Formats: sequence, structure tokens, C-alpha cells
Amino acid sequence: MDEVKQIVSGIKNGNIAPIYFLTGEEPFYIDKIAEYIEKNILSEEERGFNQVILYGKEVTIEDIVGNAKRFPMMADRQVVIVKEAQHLSRTIENLVNYAEQPQPSTVLVLCYKYNKLDKRKKLYKAIKKTGVVFEGKKLYENQVADWIKKVLQSRGYGITFKAANLLVEFLGTDLGKINKELEKLCLVIPKGVEITPEAIEENIGISKDYNNFELKKAIGERDIVKATRIVNYFAQNPKDNPFVLTVTLLYSFFNQLLAYHGLKDHSPKSISSALGIRPFFVKEIQAAAKKYPMRRVSEIISSLRQLDVKGKGVGSTISQEDLLKELLIKIF
Repeated sequence: MDEVKQIVSGIKNGNIAPIYFLTGEEPFYIDKIAEYIEKNILSEEERGFNQVILYGKEVTIEDIVGNAKRFPMMADRQVVIVKEAQHLSRTIENLVNYAEQPQPSTVLVLCYKYNKLDKRKKLYKAIKKTGVVFEGKKLYENQVADWIKKVLQSRGYGITFKAANLLVEFLGTDLGKINKELEKLCLVIPKGVEITPEAIEENIGISKDYNNFELKKAIGERDIVKATRIVNYFAQNPKDNPFVLTVTLLYSFFNQLLAYHGLKDHSPKSISSALGIRPFFVKEIQAAAKKYPMRRVSEIISSLRQLDVKGKGVGSTISQEDLLKELLIKIF
């Protein structure tokens, strides 16, 4: 986020680069930077003649260079934005000559999603000299809750620890998807209010009591009654609680337990670092490890692999309800 703020701040202060190469596995900030440039560098009157949107599927590098070398009409600059530029990955190095001597009156933006430039090649080095290279890195799951908290703080909201993790558990690590849900919450919740699991349940439809986050916790504690209650809820609401998502999360959890059993240093700091989990969840792992010894964890992981295949319909037509029941039987 700091790098994004620096880029936006530079543009606001008039330090506008001739090339912005936006790349990386996480598309959220690539879209945000491109959108900011699209809406803010030129005035509304200037955009009609001086702003061009191209798509990587439809153009060649030569088309891009041709557009970039044009002079602006009745304006100091023109903006050329290339969306889906990753489709030009085979020929992208042909842009090197332009990158070495870019048109000073053009702002060329390339949205090169889900991919990266080779830092050893000429194009990367040329753009680093004359323009800006931004890499949107995918956040790890244990980083997303903090990201949610920071985003909401910047908008004047707070959020409880459980509520943030509830969103991560339900929505995954897709920042664009999460941001859309945060925008919904901000429309209905007054500024300055702390967002709770109850608010998420009411406004987004994620159950605060019946979700994968709570199921994982119940299984870790070997609370069969609670786990069964959650699984029954999932069986009644299969569209909102897909089995594949449940088995994937539990597979990840038991893999963490297996890794824990293999650690020599069981100090909280070492566990947090080795397993890539937030310190808050260390006690949960430690407690679960006492209830599930290494051999049992290995057996459960094997069962979860088999259930994952069944859940995807490979050689099986078992209902979600039966799959969930089998899941608990295999674990408990």
C-alpha cells in the first residue's frame, strides 16, 4: 500500500512518469493505479482527444508505440492505457526501444496482470530508468486480515479481529472481491463504528456462527457437537458453503499441524514464522496438536485428499450432505 501511495502522491505533485508498467499476481492495485491515472491526469475536456484505451488481445507492440508517439491535441499530455497487456508477453520485449526513449508528452500505462517482467532483460532495466515499475504481490492469507483493517481505518471504520478473519475465511485472498464487500458495508454502517461479525452476517450474509472458520476451530478442539451442528447447516445451505472450500481450508489446517509436529522449536515466535500464521492462532495450533498426534494428522490429510477428489465429482456422485458426514467421520 505504501508504494501505491507514493505513486499516487507523485502524480498529484506533478511528478508524472512517461511509463507506468503495472505487473504482478495481485491485480487489485494494478487496476486502482490505472483507474487513478485514467481519471486524474487529464481534465474531462482533454480526455476526448488525448486519452486512448487499448487492449492487449487486440493490438501489437507496434500499435502501442504508434499511439504513444502521437503528440497531444490542445493539452500538455496524452494518456495511453493498455489493459490486459499480459496477452503481449511473447512480444513485450519489443517495447524496449520506446522505453529507452519514451515520448515526454505521453503517459503510457501497461496493465500486465498475473505475470512479471524478467528483471534480467533490457525492457525491465529501461523502464526502471525512465518510468515506474509496480509489482502487485499476492498477499498471504495471514496478511489479509491486517490489510482489511488498514483499508477500513483509511475510510474511518474499525473492525473486530473475528470479523476481519470471518471475511478472509469466506472470501479468500482476492482483494478485489473483499473490497467490494467492504464498500457495501461502508454504505450501510456509519463512519466511526466498529464492524462486527453481526454486522457482516446482517449485511453480507456470512453466518457468524456457521462458517469454515468456526468449523476449523471446533475440529481443532475436537468439539464433535459443535462441528456436527455447523456441518448440518452447511448441508442445508450448499450454495453458500461449497464442500471444496471447506475441505481445502481443513487440508491447509492439518498441513499446518503436520508442520508443527515437525518443528524443533515450539516457541510462539518460531511457530508463527514457520507456519506463516498470525501469533493469535498459535495457541489454536498448539491446542489442536495435543489432540491430533503426527500419525493421526497424516491419516487425516490422506482422507481429505480422497474427499477433495470426491467433492470435485471424480468417480463419485455423493451428495454434499454425505460428503460432510464422511468428513467428520474421517477426522473424529
